[in-house]
Amino acid sequence: MTIIVTGGAGFIGGNFVLDWLRQSDEKIVNVDKLTYAGNLQTLESVAGNPNYRFVQADIGDRAAIDALLAEEKPRAVLNFAAESHVDRSIHGPGDFIQTNVVGTFNLLESVRAYWSALEEPARSDFRFLHVSTDEVYGTLSAEDPPFTEENTYEPNSPYSASKAASDHLVRAWHHTYGLPVLTTNCSNNYGPYHFPEKLIPLVIANARAGKPLPIYGDGQQVRDWLYVTDHCSAIRRVLESGKLGETYNVGGWNEKANLEVVHTICAILDELQPRADGEPYTKQITFVKDRPGHDRRYAIDARKLERELGWKPAETFESGIRKTVQWYLDNTEWVDNVMSGNYRDWLKKQYTA
Repeated sequence: MTIIVTGGAGFIGGNFVLDWLRQSDEKIVNVDKLTYAGNLQTLESVAGNPNYRFVQADIGDRAAIDALLAEEKPRAVLNFAAESHVDRSIHGPGDFIQTNVVGTFNLLESVRAYWSALEEPARSDFRFLHVSTDEVYGTLSAEDPPFTEENTYEPNSPYSASKAASDHLVRAWHHTYGLPVLTTNCSNNYGPYHFPEKLIPLVIANARAGKPLPIYGDGQQVRDWLYVTDHCSAIRRVLESGKLGETYNVGGWNEKANLEVVHTICAILDELQPRADGEPYTKQITFVKDRPGHDRRYAIDARKLERELGWKPAETFESGIRKTVQWYLDNTEWVDNVMSGNYRDWLKKQYTA
């Protein structure tokens, strides 16, 4: 048996590939376009695994995806592929529409053609799992209950709007064509192999380099933090037993303000790798102009996933963030390779006080 993952050289997809190969003998085929955030160094340890194959392709390339489906005959396709950084979507929304909307449409059409031609029982057993975000639900006030699967979609950024559109396409292909789909909407992920444009890896990398730790606005934007291997286990559980056509919210039950997250990272770094001058890393915190339309709070209610499929996260924020900081300290070569070249130009452009 074989599964195909798209976007498997990115942060969540890469962790899923590594996690899958640690726990299963089933072949996994990784399809990734290798944009700026795709990093095959993440998957270096499994490059020689006979149950792993990498294919460089765009999910929007119908001919390439059609040929791959015909060759590999997967029992499932898991779609991690997406442009995912809100800041980049503000500066250049076109790429997000192309990948997240047009790309998802083309992938759905390839998968639909493949699935329609399958014979039983392969046809009934097939699954298409679409990985999405809590940002499609919009923003919450401090008093609002967390997002459930019944919340109305109210996306506020080009990124979240493009993901909302992709979710709607997946839903429509199920209801119109009968495609056996599952959707997961996750909260903010963190952990190993995270591209250092996102808050946690950026703060760790900048702290280590003696650079400012940029905090948008007042730093009181609240997010629910989900350790990436917990997310991977939730996806496996939904793939195994999720009800067709259903959406499952995946959260870590860890609401934290951005400033609190940064202070926690600084405290761990003070312990594990103190500054040479003995000063706390919090001295490097710098407040910068808030980004346009910055959502104030996200929070996930993951009770449906626990109630129906028996899943809940294994990591607390305290255990997960310590593992994350330690991983970045132990893997400086990976971080340095990512931080080199054009990425420094992006940081300079994006994070100006």
